[in-house]
Amino acid sequence: MSKENSRRNFIKKAAVIGSGAILSSQASKLTSDLDMNKNPMKRTRPLGFQWETQDPFLFCVHHEDDYPEGNEVMGPKTGIEGRNLGQDFMLKDGYRMYHGKKVPGFPGHPHRGFETITVVRKGLVDHSDSKGAAGRYGNGDVQWMTAGSGLQHAEMFPLLKENEKNPLELFQIWLNLPAKNKMVEPHFKMLWSEDIPDFQYKDNNGKSTSIEVIAGKIGGEAAPPPPPNSWANDPENDVAVWNIAMEPGAQFLMPAAAEGVNRTLYFYEGSSLQLNEEKLQNYHAADVDGSSELLLKNGDIPGKILVLQGKPINEPVVQHGPFVMNTRAELQQAFTDFQATHFGGWPWDRYDQVHDRNKGRFAYHADGTKEERS
Repeated sequence: MSKENSRRNFIKKAAVIGSGAILSSQASKLTSDLDMNKNPMKRTRPLGFQWETQDPFLFCVHHEDDYPEGNEVMGPKTGIEGRNLGQDFMLKDGYRMYHGKKVPGFPGHPHRGFETITVVRKGLVDHSDSKGAAGRYGNGDVQWMTAGSGLQHAEMFPLLKENEKNPLELFQIWLNLPAKNKMVEPHFKMLWSEDIPDFQYKDNNGKSTSIEVIAGKIGGEAAPPPPPNSWANDPENDVAVWNIAMEPGAQFLMPAAAEGVNRTLYFYEGSSLQLNEEKLQNYHAADVDGSSELLLKNGDIPGKILVLQGKPINEPVVQHGPFVMNTRAELQQAFTDFQATHFGGWPWDRYDQVHDRNKGRFAYHADGTKEERS
């Protein structure tokens, strides 16, 4: 089945949504095109702190921290004692400080040659970078940053609330850049929560599935455009980032992508999940055949699945820490350039820069553009 015919068929299926139920004839269509005896999973693996990805993605991590009340500098009011501050990746008292010593988060650090996609589900992130840009975003917002030729940035987690907890949940996803775009000018784009589509679907039992469309398209909903030099900017690359939430017992038919597209499902919350007739264990990932439709059947409690898909770049990847290039010579040049220029230096008073406690959601870009959100 061609990609276009597959999409057309899916839209027809998704469109038969009434005030709470789908016609029984539609339910039979959910599986009519599927070979339910074929295992759709190419490979499965348990999820750890860092999640393994497929080309064009490089890295994914799910941060989930139950931060306590904040103090006068927007750090934790309690629980600092006994931590290896600056290198605190052990879960203690429900949270980590990461590289932060006063405020949790990641003080100024460099990147070159790829993109970061920071999907904040709960809590807030303060951004500052070597171009002088800044921002505060969260509670459903996404920052998509093209590091390109080189940028330093800080990602701090300010604990604004002094009399109640400050929970944080976010995904950080690294998306590679092709060789032709490794050295583009750094750039970031805000995908504010108000602008991110939320595709809603009800199955024949009235059970709901909702999908945040962060990148790509599904069911007639299209994500905001990514940055201009992103691999995701070309529709032919079929890049998708979807965050799926399913009610207990819900079913959803995921449409096929193009031939050759890599697709991985990260089942990060729930009890059980079936992909066609195969079971995927809780807190496991599955690489699946992206060119085939896939029937998801959730278990008996709410389930959540992150989906990363895209056409592979199929170029050599040479990575060391925050630099991702195509050759060892380019990687060495990245270190040489950073030592010489610090990618523009650091225009802020501190590497763990946080913004005024009373500041709302905002983004100030290096070109002078300002965005303010309530």
